Amino acid sequence: MSHYAAAGVDIDAATRAVDLMKTAIRRTYTPSVLADVGSFGGLFALENLSAQPVLVASTDGVGTKVKLAAQLGRWNGVGHDIVNHCVNDILVQGARPLFFLDYIATSKIIPEAVAEVVTGIAEACEAVGCALLGGETAEMPGVYAEGAFDVAGTVVGLVDRGAILPRIDQMRAGDLLIGLPSSGPHTNGYSLIRRIVDGRDLNESIDGVPLADALLAPHRCYLPHYRALTAADVTVKGMAHLTGGGFVDNIPRVLPDGLAARIRRSAWERPILFQKLVEWSGMDEDEAYRVFNMGIGMVLIVGSDEIAQFQKTLPEARIIGALIERTGAAVILE
Repeated sequence: MSHYAAAGVDIDAATRAVDLMKTAIRRTYTPSVLADVGSFGGLFALENLSAQPVLVASTDGVGTKVKLAAQLGRWNGVGHDIVNHCVNDILVQGARPLFFLDYIATSKIIPEAVAEVVTGIAEACEAVGCALLGGETAEMPGVYAEGAFDVAGTVVGLVDRGAILPRIDQMRAGDLLIGLPSSGPHTNGYSLIRRIVDGRDLNESIDGVPLADALLAPHRCYLPHYRALTAADVTVKGMAHLTGGGFVDNIPRVLPDGLAARIRRSAWERPILFQKLVEWSGMDEDEAYRVFNMGIGMVLIVGSDEIAQFQKTLPEARIIGALIERTGAAVILE
C-alpha cells in the first residue's frame, strides 16, 4: 500500500502549520471579512466604497532573499517583505490595501517555519489595516530542491478613479523628486548579494549591526508616509517604487514621454551597507543604481511649491533631483 507521506508529502505537518498561524491571521480580520481560516475561498464585503471605486491588484515574490533567510533560520522578516513590497506596488497608483493572499511553496513543510512566515505576513497586514484573507502552503518534493522555500503574495486594494496615480498630465519640468529612505536592499538584488557575501562573516558589524541583520531587514512600507502627506494636503503627482531595476528602470514607468528625471547622487548619503556591497563586488557605480535602491526605497514627484509642507510632514525625506525636458535618457544620474 502506498502512502502520501512516503511520497514526501506530510498532510499532518500542513495541518499543524495552519493551527500555529490561526491566531495571527485572525488578528488581521476587519468587519469586511466574512469567512474564517480554513474556508475554501475568502469572503470580503465591499463596503464604504468611494464614488468611483477602482480595484488595484498586484502579485510579487520575495525572490532569493528567502534563501538567505533559510540559511540563517530567520523567517518572520520575509513575511513582512512580501506584504510591504506588494502594498508599495499598489500605493504608487494611490491605492490602499483591502486584503492579501499568500503562497508558500517548499520541498518539505516545517510547521514552525511556515507559521513564522505567515505570522510575519499577518503582522505586516495588521499594521496597514489589510486583511490576510487566505493563502496556500504547498509541499512539492521533486519540484523544489531539498530545503528550498518560496514566498509569494497578491494584494488587492482600492482607489477612487479621480485619485489614481500617476498624474502624468500635471507633471512639469521643475517638479521635484523626493526620496524616502529604504531599510536596506528590500527584496531586490539578492542573487548577487548572496554571491557577494559568500564566505564573509555574517556577524561582522555594518554600521553597528551584524551584516546578517542588515541584509534581512524587512522591506519598508510607505503607506503611512503617503497617508501623512494626504492628511497634510500635499499633492503627490507620482511615485516610483524602487524594486528590481533600481532608479534606471522604475522611475520612467511613471513619467510622461517628454520628461526625464535628473538625479543628484550626492543629495543623500548612501548607507554603509550599499557602499560595502559595491566595494566587495567591484561592480560599476552606474550598475549599482540599476540593481540596488542605494538607500532610497520610494521616489515621489511633487511641485516645487509643495516642498516646505512636504519636508515639515516627512523630515527624513530628501530632495534628490528634479524633472527636466527629455532630450535623451529618461533617467540621468549625476
